[in-house]
Amino acid sequence: MLFDYAISALLTLFVVVDPIGLTPTFLAVTHALPRSARLSVAVRASIIAGAILAGSALIGDRLLGTLGISLAAFRIAGGLLLFSIASEMVLGVRIRREGEAAEQAVEEHMRNIAAFPLAIPLMAGPGAITATVLLAGHAQGNLLLIGLLIAMIALVAVCCVIAFYFASRIAGLFGLTGNIVLSRLLGVLLAALAVQYVVDGIRAIWDG
Repeated sequence: MLFDYAISALLTLFVVVDPIGLTPTFLAVTHALPRSARLSVAVRASIIAGAILAGSALIGDRLLGTLGISLAAFRIAGGLLLFSIASEMVLGVRIRREGEAAEQAVEEHMRNIAAFPLAIPLMAGPGAITATVLLAGHAQGNLLLIGLLIAMIALVAVCCVIAFYFASRIAGLFGLTGNIVLSRLLGVLLAALAVQYVVDGIRAIWDG
């Protein structure tokens, strides 16, 4: 159970956050910065995003209870939201949107590009937060699973730092076509996970 949950959490978060897919955006936002400054931005953005997702894992379920929203309903809504993000990845809409956000940030000379647009909303956006809350709900209050989820969040954050550090090499390795194909494949995988969330929610309501 622990292994299955860990793999599910890691795969879901990695696909939703998409560290490799964010490397072109990272390069666009930090193109005028020296290498050392880029690393600082990468670490800071990953820490901010990781903290947001960890907070969602810890208090997301309680927040739903306070608002009177059942986990089954949130699974269905979250699944639909993730499916929307997956469709954007498959159709290439998300790539264009991330590029526009990066260009806007550069044009406006944002003082803290690590917080915006990198950490929010690209890394810890609505999709990632939704996925984290859903995964925390699957833990059903099991502190060991919650701790495992936070560990997977930290691992994905580390993957983001590594991907950003080697952003130039990754962009050159895959090329424009490779990045597009990879984004499409990850989008299809995320769509399947999203459908599974919806099915689980409907099943929970049906059985309840």
